[in-house]
Amino acid sequence: INGETMTVNAPGDWHAYTRREPVGVVGQIIPWNFPLSMLAWKVGPALAAGCTIVLKPAEQTPLGALYFGKLVQEAGFPEGVVNILTGFGETVGAAMAAHPDIDKVAFTGSTEVGRLIARAATGNLKKVSLELGGKAPTIVLGDADIDMAVAGASSAAFFNAGQSCGAGTRFFVHKKIYDKVMSGIAARAEKLKLGAGLDPATELGPVVSQQQMERITRLISEGRSDGAEIVTGGGRAGDVGYFVKPTVISRTRPDMSVIREEIFGPVACAMPFDDEDLDKLAKDANDTEYGLAASIWTNNLGTAHRLAAKIKSGTVWVNCHNFNDVTMPFGGFKQSGWGRELGEQALQLYTETKTVAIRLP
Repeated sequence: INGETMTVNAPGDWHAYTRREPVGVVGQIIPWNFPLSMLAWKVGPALAAGCTIVLKPAEQTPLGALYFGKLVQEAGFPEGVVNILTGFGETVGAAMAAHPDIDKVAFTGSTEVGRLIARAATGNLKKVSLELGGKAPTIVLGDADIDMAVAGASSAAFFNAGQSCGAGTRFFVHKKIYDKVMSGIAARAEKLKLGAGLDPATELGPVVSQQQMERITRLISEGRSDGAEIVTGGGRAGDVGYFVKPTVISRTRPDMSVIREEIFGPVACAMPFDDEDLDKLAKDANDTEYGLAASIWTNNLGTAHRLAAKIKSGTVWVNCHNFNDVTMPFGGFKQSGWGRELGEQALQLYTETKTVAIRLP
């Protein structure tokens, strides 16, 4: 990991450069929705930067991380370089965030817990990176390829049963194609095959727990009570397992809880628009405390660039959604977090910059 050399403005002859040095002991707390991917996103750059790691997997999904710990031992890592620590967030996670011998904490999870970690980290002013919640707008403009937009928006909402921080959960669809797009998404939702994750035919698995299922169905019920229209889905699927029907909600308003809160389930809420004013559209899309991701569906490249510049989110996808690559930084604006994972910026999360200035004789 390279530093830089600088030409000094001060009088005299100088040789000045920077070094990127490991931040030290890193506490990493990963979520349950993509347990192995999130482990890789965290562990890889921290090790590359030369840090040692205390990793806490989510209490719902500890087994993958424990198996990774076994592989670390088999690979011959020096003792203490990678440490796997299981437990609950309110005890183990809180202790890691507050521990004076941890130099940095990296967390992926809810915005609510992110705030708690940020407060706990003030004890020794440890560095903190946070990848938090989202409420991504999916903006379908009037000139969009309807078939592509229907397929993409459906995937944006229902991928991983909606249990993704970048899930496209707020559909803004131009009025002239609204009915076609909505009927297409509803038809796709109704055809999705629900089932166990190990069944190759399954297209939509269960949500992670009964608590999560009850929260999702509660928010759907609140939307119905607030006057929204349930286009399809609308509750639990069956009475065995934690399955939620893929749900599309229309006639929503910005003040509804289904629009304001991160549902983290297979639920999409739609709002038509008929104004070509990109500033107004961006204002509505940005009307959320979150700013993690967004997608724009259009065949007009100029419109895509102009609107992308106005959206307040860490990632804007055009004619795609949930596309990530190891070269592309990922993180959020506003209450979606601090810092960026992936790309070169991921290495910066785990290093300190040291400046060295040498006065030459």
